[in-house]
Amino acid sequence: MRIGVVSDTHLRRVSELPEPLSRGLKGVDLILHAGDWTDERIVELFESIAPVESVAGNNDPPEIVRRFGRRKEIAVAGIRIGLIHGDSWSHSAEECAWNAFASRTPDIIVFGHSHIPHLERRGQTLLFNPGSPTDRRFQPQYSFGILEISGGRVEARHIFYEKL
Repeated sequence: MRIGVVSDTHLRRVSELPEPLSRGLKGVDLILHAGDWTDERIVELFESIAPVESVAGNNDPPEIVRRFGRRKEIAVAGIRIGLIHGDSWSHSAEECAWNAFASRTPDIIVFGHSHIPHLERRGQTLLFNPGSPTDRRFQPQYSFGILEISGGRVEARHIFYEKL
C-alpha cells in the first residue's frame, strides 16, 4: 500500500495543487493530512486523487475541526497510525505528537505544524512530519511524504522540490 503524507498546505482559493505534489501523489491508495488546510475546499482537491484521512490544525476553520477532529488513530494494512497536527505552546511539534500517543505506542505518528520534514524512530514507533508542500518557511525546499506498507513493514521517505 502506498500512502501520501501531507501537512500544512495553507492553501486558499486555488483550483489545483502544485504540480510536483499532484504528480507525486498520483497512484497513492490513501492520503494522510496532518492539518492546516486553512480552507475546506482544498480537501476536494486531495479527495480527487485518493481517499483522505486527516486531522485539523491550529489554523483551520471550525468546519474542518468538526469534520476531522484534532487527533485520531487509524489502522492501515495492519499498521497503527496516530495522526495529529502537533501544535503546542510548551513543546516542539515532535514532542507534542509523541506525548499525544506515547501511551498507545502506534507504529507511526504522523504530525505537522513545524513545516520541518522529520523522520525519527523512537523505540518501535516512527515519528514522521512530511514538511509542507506549499509553505517551506525556512526550509530550502517544499516537501511531502510517502509511506510504503508491505508485509507489515513500513518504508517512509520525503519527496522534496524547489518550485511551486
